[in-house]
Amino acid sequence: MPARELQEQLNALREQLEQNPPLSEAERAELNELMQQIELKLELETKTQDSSLADGVNLAVERFELEHPTLAGTLRNIGQALANMGI
Repeated sequence: MPARELQEQLNALREQLEQNPPLSEAERAELNELMQQIELKLELETKTQDSSLADGVNLAVERFELEHPTLAGTLRNIGQALANMGI
């Protein structure tokens, strides 16, 4: 089930953030906002196309992939889970 996989990836991202990687307050806030948006989508369980959420995840991947590859990998998984859900 894609929603369960997405929730697992969000949990993994949350755990990674709890390990306090060297992120600025702005970067941390950006990731927290993105996670909240994804969780809202999961709660609503909408199946409509919302490319802005997927675009936000993709932008976050690009932003973090050089300095924080583990976070970027988890974000890629989240993006894939969203795509599998049709979001």
